[in-house]
Amino acid sequence: MSRGGSGGHVRVLTARKRTAQSTRWLERQLNDPYVKRAKADGYRSRAAYKLIELDERFELIRGSKRVVDLGLAPGGWAQVIRRRIPKAAVVGIDLLPVDPIEGVTIFEMDFLDDAAPGKLIEALGGAPDLVLSDMAANTVGHPQTDALRTMALVETALAFACDVLEPGGTFVSKVFAGGADSELVAEMKRNFKTVKHAKPPASRKGSVEWFVVAQGFKGRDPK
Repeated sequence: MSRGGSGGHVRVLTARKRTAQSTRWLERQLNDPYVKRAKADGYRSRAAYKLIELDERFELIRGSKRVVDLGLAPGGWAQVIRRRIPKAAVVGIDLLPVDPIEGVTIFEMDFLDDAAPGKLIEALGGAPDLVLSDMAANTVGHPQTDALRTMALVETALAFACDVLEPGGTFVSKVFAGGADSELVAEMKRNFKTVKHAKPPASRKGSVEWFVVAQGFKGRDPK
């Protein structure tokens, strides 16, 4: 049950079977302007605006022809891509099931599966010029462990991007507070012309997430 407060704020009453934590989460959702915008604009999640804001700052999307979306669920980022560049080929992957998105090839599988990269590129029909990763490891409640687990996913996503990107391409990935560690940043700088960290306004202030944006892929070293 919820009750309207002053200034349009919705206060959620604690139900018998609802914990205080879930009550706070529900109240935050009900009063989140990005959640309301997402519903009004037809996006599946407020996360769509994180990509929109990153794109407005870094011009990530325009001109892209082939896009990979790692950690696709529930599909907000893929929706943004489809709306902004409807002719682009888009493939996405997630462990969680994702409802179909017109124009997007979706794989419900683990990105860490050895077969995953090949399936993505085959479905894409060529090398991508934009690789997006909103992947995060399931948290265990221990900040250092959670950060290490997510950073391992970032490293894997970066390795994939460096293997498949077109020269000049872009890699965007979620990281934890503090950004990518120094070794990972150094690896990005070896492979990309610019590497920057950003926290878009749509990312909640209390959230530990940031994003790293690497642009201008230099190309793979000839063997």
